[in-house]
Amino acid sequence: MSRSSSGRVTLATVARAAGVSVPTVSRVLNGDQVAEATRVRVEALLEEYGYRARKRRLPASSEMIHVVYPRLDSAWQLEHIRGMEAATHAAGVGLLISTLDRGDTGDHDLLRHARAGQAAGAILAAASGETPLGKVLHQLNVPVISLDPGAKAAATLPTIGATNGVGARAATEHLIGLGHRRIGVITGSKGGLLCSRARLDGYRAALEAAGIAEDPSLIEHGEFDFQSGITAAQKLLDRTDPPTAIFACSDHIALGVYEAARRRGLLIPDDLSVVGFDDLPSARWASPPLTTVRQPLEEMGWLAAQTILNLTRRKAPGSSGMELGTRLVERASTASPSRP
Repeated sequence: MSRSSSGRVTLATVARAAGVSVPTVSRVLNGDQVAEATRVRVEALLEEYGYRARKRRLPASSEMIHVVYPRLDSAWQLEHIRGMEAATHAAGVGLLISTLDRGDTGDHDLLRHARAGQAAGAILAAASGETPLGKVLHQLNVPVISLDPGAKAAATLPTIGATNGVGARAATEHLIGLGHRRIGVITGSKGGLLCSRARLDGYRAALEAAGIAEDPSLIEHGEFDFQSGITAAQKLLDRTDPPTAIFACSDHIALGVYEAARRRGLLIPDDLSVVGFDDLPSARWASPPLTTVRQPLEEMGWLAAQTILNLTRRKAPGSSGMELGTRLVERASTASPSRP
């Protein structure tokens, strides 16, 4: 194996062994587009020869923490990002937001940046943590954390979430304390996200503790969005014995419940009590202002970014799984039931 006069393995060494040109090896190192078989062969030789590119110190503004969402379509993501930006700005590190709705994760921008040494770390938010990205980044020695994981994250990924079950139980207990016994719940897709299942479990735990038999017909599944709130609430309110209160497992769902009630001429909270989950700004702006469970979204974003920064400094996270506390915020959308 030939080396340079300094004894260092060169790109030419690797190129000759791989049977490709030096520019091709360079493209592999930079994460540029090459045939997958070529990339695998070159990367194996780089590893075998112990090749280490000369480190170029990137200016602080070029060091990036990458954040990946399945898609960008919700205000709760903005709250996350606000917290992340605060942490990265203080550290002089950039923040790059991307999504998974533009094609194959194997060719994601994040991986190209990681291979080029331009990713200080990555935050995989919600269901993006279940993609192959986390595994590949781990192999590339890029610090990764799963924020509000959609399902059980890989054992190698630290996670940050909220006490979803505790918050849901508090919401349901609040309604029970007001005298409600027929309490509907609208949650996420059946068997879906971890947070959705945890919130449903919290609802069930509150009913059981109060000695209220669970009625499966009062449980509706959908998505965490406004339209799902309308559709699910209509089904609940169409029942011959409709609920006197609805626990909506997101504020967006709750606002959909408001709209379904308005279309029926029902007043909130006189005819129907509603509790949400998230405490987005829209909860305060709703009419009447929405009683909801606050999850510390901005703090979760800050902690995710700070954890990545700590990992880049070889500081271990305080825990592999961190949950921030939730709390009920009482406003004006709940009252005692006007009928049994």
